[in-house]
Amino acid sequence: MTHALCRAAHVAFEDLGLFEPVLKQRGYEVEYVQAGPHALSEQHWVNADLVVVLGGPIGVGDIDVYPWLGDEIAGIRQRLSCRRPLLGLCLGAQLMAAALGARVAPLRTKEIGWAPVVLTATAANSALRHLAGLDMLHWHGDAFDLPQGATLLASTPSTPHQAFSIGDSALALQFHVEVDASKIEAWLIGHTAELRAASVDIGLLRESSVLQRREVQERAASGLLNEWLSVAELGSRFG
Repeated sequence: MTHALCRAAHVAFEDLGLFEPVLKQRGYEVEYVQAGPHALSEQHWVNADLVVVLGGPIGVGDIDVYPWLGDEIAGIRQRLSCRRPLLGLCLGAQLMAAALGARVAPLRTKEIGWAPVVLTATAANSALRHLAGLDMLHWHGDAFDLPQGATLLASTPSTPHQAFSIGDSALALQFHVEVDASKIEAWLIGHTAELRAASVDIGLLRESSVLQRREVQERAASGLLNEWLSVAELGSRFG
C-alpha cells in the first residue's frame, strides 16, 4: 500500500473530502498531520508517495504570526525539487506558489461562493477537463501570481490565476474540487467570523451548496484526481 501524507490539515473540517475515497481505491494509506502543532522532517516531505497540502483560514502573509509557515514553505520547496507528486488546495496552492518565489497577496474582495472556472486551452486537454462547466467552491481572500515556469490552467474574473501545474508532478488548485457540499455546514460554522466580516450571506451560501449534485461532484473529483495521479505516479516512478 502506498502512503499519501496530508501534511497541512490546517483545520479538521477542511479535509480530503471527495478525494479520500479515490485515494483509498488507488491503494493509498492516508495520514493527516496538522500543520503548526506537528512538524515534519525533511524525510517526511521526501518519502511520502503523495503529499497533499490542504486549505485553512490563515495565509502566506501571516508568517510573522505563524512562523511555522516558513518551515512548511521550505518543506514544499523540497518536495517540488524532488519532482514527486504534490497537490495543493486553496492555502496549499498559495503555499506552493510562495515556495516557487511567486507573490501571494490579498484580493480587494474575498471570493467566496460557487462559480465555474474558465479553463485554459492546456487545461482542456488535462485532468482539469473534468471540471468544465461545473461550479466549484471558491473560498479565499488571497491570490497568487503565476510562478515562473508554471503552466496556467484556470481563472475566474476576480482571480486570474486559479490553478497551475509544474511539470507532471505538481498541481495547485486555488478552488475546492474536493469539498463535499453535503457537509458544508461545518465550513459555515468554522469560518463564521470570516463570513460575517466579509458580509457573506450564510443562508444563501448554504442554499447554493444544497443545490450541488453529489454524483456530479464525485464524478468530477474522481476524474480529475485519477487522471492526474496516473500521470504523476508514472513520472515519479520513471522520472
